[in-house]
Amino acid sequence: MDYRTDRARVSGLGAAKEGVGHWWSQRMTSIALVPLTLLFVFPFAGALGGGFDEVRAVYQNPFNAIVAILFIGVTLYHHMQGLQVVIEDYIHGKAARTAALVANTLICWALGLSGVFAVAKIAFAG
Repeated sequence: MDYRTDRARVSGLGAAKEGVGHWWSQRMTSIALVPLTLLFVFPFAGALGGGFDEVRAVYQNPFNAIVAILFIGVTLYHHMQGLQVVIEDYIHGKAARTAALVANTLICWALGLSGVFAVAKIAFAG
């Protein structure tokens, strides 16, 4: 016979209070990626195979440069969130999970900053 209250039985086993926000954020980035992907792919495909001058001409258009930067940022943020869920679900040691989450964040930020820098360098090349 268990004399604990219902609250005592589930203490520490409830929601972390972040799941719904994380879920919504992933859905919103998914929805945002649909038009961003289309707006990114068409100018990129047009510039693909061209020389530096052709690529520069495409991305000196502010709309194309902004779309490329948004695409890179939203894609990597969505990727980071997805990997976070996989890491939290499948890596069981606390130290290993923490290290993997930190590595995930650092790698995604490094890739994002590199991508933004590359687009800015092309867009502002004189």
